[in-house]
Amino acid sequence: MKSSKPSLTFKSFRDLKASLKNKPFPLPERHPTSLMNHDEKQNPELEEELFKKAMEGVAPISRDNFVEKIFQTGLPESSIRQEDDETLEKLADLVKYGKGFNVADTPEYIEGTNYRVHPTVAKRLHRGDYSIQAFVDLHGLLAEDAKEVFEKFLKWAVTTGKTGVLIIHGRGLSSPSEPVLKKKVVEWLTHGPWRKWVAAYCSARICDGGAGATYVLLRPRPVSKRLKVKKF
Repeated sequence: MKSSKPSLTFKSFRDLKASLKNKPFPLPERHPTSLMNHDEKQNPELEEELFKKAMEGVAPISRDNFVEKIFQTGLPESSIRQEDDETLEKLADLVKYGKGFNVADTPEYIEGTNYRVHPTVAKRLHRGDYSIQAFVDLHGLLAEDAKEVFEKFLKWAVTTGKTGVLIIHGRGLSSPSEPVLKKKVVEWLTHGPWRKWVAAYCSARICDGGAGATYVLLRPRPVSKRLKVKKF
């Protein structure tokens, strides 16, 4: 009994070659632009002409229903108002209570250390790590009178065992060039006879006069000549 399935037949490559000779397959048409040589493809005038031919009959899209995307580059008005309110609030706290003001961040801030004292001691002094036990007010005095009061005060301080003192000299804003009395105080602390008693000095915090006053950290005993080996 013969099977109803069609039988599979195989043709050799020789038969396939003969079929191609008898019935050649048509090749796809090539676009005219593909036949251009390299120089023609680099010709901008020819490219523009081809583009115009390709765009013949093309109409631009109507902009009647066009929605343009608008990007906002500035802050919204509500955010600006909120930022302004916060700034004014901080300014009011600064004026009324000195809140948010750091003397050490201003050009008026001064600090220094003496023989064999690490610079961080001055920063700790400004931070309030050392207690202030006495103060003297030189503000409004002439330099000569202020020096006399300054020396009497330091003599009393070292003889009574005081280690932290405050010298009020003012900011010197009324001086035509620089704060005279403030500069003199630094000079007396660093170059005068009392420098051997001074361990460190720095501008006071805002609660104690800010840049118009200076903290001074005194040694329990003066530095001897043999200890003056290294100055920080």
